[in-house]
Amino acid sequence: MTGNSPQDRYKAVWLIFFILGLGMLLPWNFFMTATLYFTSRLKESHNISSADHLAHANATGTGGPPLTYLQSIFSNVMTLCAMLPLLVFTCLNSFIHQRIPQQVRILCSLVAIFLVFMVTAILVKVPMEPLPFFIVTMVKIVFINSFGAILQGSLFGLAGLLPASYIAPIMSGQGLAGTFAALAMICAIASGSELETSAFGYFITACAVILLAIGSYVVLPRLDFFRYYSMKDKTEYRSHGNHCEIEAKVDLIKKDGLNGVELKQLENGATHTPNHEISVFNIFKKIWVMAMSVCLVFAVTIGVFPAVTVEVHSTIAGKTLWAKYFTPVSCFLMFNVFDWAGRSLTAFCMWPGKDSRLLPLMVIARVVFIPLFMLCNVQPRHNLPVVFAHDAWYIVFMIFFSISNGYLASLCMGFGPK
Repeated sequence: MTGNSPQDRYKAVWLIFFILGLGMLLPWNFFMTATLYFTSRLKESHNISSADHLAHANATGTGGPPLTYLQSIFSNVMTLCAMLPLLVFTCLNSFIHQRIPQQVRILCSLVAIFLVFMVTAILVKVPMEPLPFFIVTMVKIVFINSFGAILQGSLFGLAGLLPASYIAPIMSGQGLAGTFAALAMICAIASGSELETSAFGYFITACAVILLAIGSYVVLPRLDFFRYYSMKDKTEYRSHGNHCEIEAKVDLIKKDGLNGVELKQLENGATHTPNHEISVFNIFKKIWVMAMSVCLVFAVTIGVFPAVTVEVHSTIAGKTLWAKYFTPVSCFLMFNVFDWAGRSLTAFCMWPGKDSRLLPLMVIARVVFIPLFMLCNVQPRHNLPVVFAHDAWYIVFMIFFSISNGYLASLCMGFGPK
């Protein structure tokens, strides 16, 4: 940053990136929060309150009445329909960013997700048979995560134009998204509202947040601070041959193997137009450890949350009030609060270092959470025994599972650009 660079007045750019981070994950978090609503629509009678459903499920320890086939496979199919498009479009985003302008990718993704949630909210009031409803829901999940992957990659690329501290508001917004959705779920249960009413509120709220994110993104290019760092207003700065900027360019390009003539031309102010283009694969060879670490962190997390963790039932609640709040508090709220804490922790501590072998080992070690959760009181079950029956085991696992997710993911995403 130079002395002539504009300031982020009123932290407006920081706040916009926070809102964009919130809008990036809040819709999907509300979608997961409404899992009980979706499964209730897959049986003939679904007009029951969220409080009664959770109370009965936890009190019996069997998840309530016998599940239909569509209900029993819903969580697993939802996870599959979320993970595959997320992986595919995250990879494709590395190539389409060269062909589709950033503004188009971000706005189209936000609008597409908004339309999906509008349709989802409308369908709350539309009666449908279980099978068509199941198919439509899975198609919506594919669309949400496909556009969500494009949106996430594009927003982090956008934040990369600004000082490094502007990655933090996106991560904080993402962390708040899950916490906000979990609190909304608890409030819905406390009010005793019906599942349909709660779900409709979730989806309309998600639509409002997406509209707020669209409005914020439209305002962003008008702010001097963002325009300066996005290099729209730096033509004059570059034309004066700023020595520091040229040094930075030379230092970076040296690592890509330019010859002495090309470097001399660049130092003399010539435009660098080498014949060989920057290769995505060459970049990947430098960051593959961090990239694979991020992939594994999220693969483990999505593999068990919420598909497995939401099926864990309390063994001590009985008919107490804890029966109503066990899943919303110990699963959704605790995961999102400690995930947010893990993300925020990287602002104060970035250990181990980016070249440390301990970091990928810590990422790999998270795989242990898969059998740990499966050995909790997951119901229904047929083969594995319940080893960790008490609620305390599940809560301890959830704390370490969530804080490690937020911390390691943020750490790897912070080290990657370096």
